[in-house]
Amino acid sequence: MIKFSDLDLDPKVLKAIDEAGYVSPTPIQAAAIPLALQGRDVLGIAQTGTGKTASFTLPMITKLAKGRARARMPRSLVLCPTRELAAQVAENFEVYAKNLKLSMALLIGGVSFKDQDQKIDRGVDVLIATPGRLLDHFERGKLMLNGVQIMVVDEADRMLDMGFIPDIERIFKLTPFTRQTLFFSATMAPEITRITQEFLQNPERVEVARQATTSENITQKICMFTPSNRTSEAREKREVLREILKAEGDAVDNGIIFCNRKSNVDIVMKSLKKHGFDAGAIHGDLDQSVRTKTLESFRNGDLKLLVASDVAARGLDVPAVSHVVNFDVPIHSEDYVHRIGRTGRAGRDGKAITICAPFEEKYLEKIEELVEKKIDRMEQPALSGGSKSRRKSGSQDDKTASKPQKAEKTAAKDNNTQKSDNNRNSGSRSDKSAGNGNQKSDQQRRGRAEPKNQVVGMGDHVPAFLMRSFDIKRTKSKKSEKPEPVEEEAITDQAAEVQPVEEKPAPEKKKRAPRKKTTKKTAPKEETVEATEAPAQTSAETPVEEPSELKTQDAPAKDKAAAPEAPDTTKAPDAAETPETEGAPAGEENK
Repeated sequence: MIKFSDLDLDPKVLKAIDEAGYVSPTPIQAAAIPLALQGRDVLGIAQTGTGKTASFTLPMITKLAKGRARARMPRSLVLCPTRELAAQVAENFEVYAKNLKLSMALLIGGVSFKDQDQKIDRGVDVLIATPGRLLDHFERGKLMLNGVQIMVVDEADRMLDMGFIPDIERIFKLTPFTRQTLFFSATMAPEITRITQEFLQNPERVEVARQATTSENITQKICMFTPSNRTSEAREKREVLREILKAEGDAVDNGIIFCNRKSNVDIVMKSLKKHGFDAGAIHGDLDQSVRTKTLESFRNGDLKLLVASDVAARGLDVPAVSHVVNFDVPIHSEDYVHRIGRTGRAGRDGKAITICAPFEEKYLEKIEELVEKKIDRMEQPALSGGSKSRRKSGSQDDKTASKPQKAEKTAAKDNNTQKSDNNRNSGSRSDKSAGNGNQKSDQQRRGRAEPKNQVVGMGDHVPAFLMRSFDIKRTKSKKSEKPEPVEEEAITDQAAEVQPVEEKPAPEKKKRAPRKKTTKKTAPKEETVEATEAPAQTSAETPVEEPSELKTQDAPAKDKAAAPEAPDTTKAPDAAETPETEGAPAGEENK
């Protein structure tokens, strides 16, 4: 059996390993550490929970023990997909390199740039970062990557799922060509294979177990969940989760519950707390301080249940996780391997339960194809609210038995409606005297029937104003309308009186004809006088045209040239063309 002392590690590193309590390496560690110490590029493929982190941290510390870091130029670079995984790798470096004077910096989101810049300015031997925050520092001019000697990409398949592959390619191009690259992943997608072929130089492939295989010490179960209806599916699914946790009882030391959506994480956590469970939540939208505090309490045992998204599915090392429950079946089949890999770590036994709804069966089939194993099914636990839902919905036999009763009820309703229709038709055909009182009252209100001595609902006494006829008022109104033609005659007299008034200013207009401004001012004044004296009642007659006819008969030809309000448009240009003929009226008359 191989021990860590058989590997060519630094004595100070071996001392730290002994203090941590480790004696023999895992298969992936025993195969990858010698190759990394030789300076070869390594492509490591192993299932989660096999100690891949120590496979690159131990040889990196040994090789970086000799040398000195320079400001803003890290000597090694480790890329991680999530903040939690980056923080976990940083903790491993602190444990294994505590006997060596190596500086380290952690570049993750949710932390101020100031503290990170101060560490980079002093110079670091190991730089652990997420791709986004690393590129932010580089674009700000605070970091240079041309001094990187060793580069590590951890959980490369998760990088692909989170869309970090373009950033990884850019970072690779910023590092020197002579670097050593260590590439670790649990699965190898075609896109990751392309990157390894492009940026790794003759890598040594280390594959301890088949890709996407689950640990043998993990008991896997599938709970097929069938909701009563679509609207209550989410509520009943949360109830199934609670019943599963109750059925496990004291066997649940601590557990992680995975959801596909961040919104479901908060809802499930609040539901568990409401029913007396000790639960916390972690997902990408939370602040880094909250996420760190929740993880620490879960690792310390202060928190029993952790509801999480896929942020906690990769690389999260909590050794004593007893149960993993998939509240939602993962859409990507590779995520199933990573989720259940949080339990059964370091040789311990674990249990993984997945709740599968009918629409999630297609995802379950892909998972079974990937792991090449038929996962055992378990019975759905009885729900406390199941009887209520069944009573509301009813069984199929009850529905079939109630069909003839419903048919009888519908037939009775049809008969009643037909009878009511016949009564209405007969009532309409009968005499008005035999009709209902309501119909008579409606007719009286509308004025279709003559008023009678008796009014329905008022007894024998009838008020006098109801018996009063309104024909007298109509006749009076007609008589009041007779003086209308007198007003028209008055209007015509006023129009006739206005006519001679319009003839008097005519000679004054002759002298002021060439002045266009004065004619424009005088014309509207006369029109306003006419408008005030003759209102809009002159629609029948046209008094405005009568004075124009009088002008054409009595006034001489000079008036025609000087009148600006003439309706003929051909006369206006004559006056405009001969402004200088003011002193020769005889010539105009001859014309």
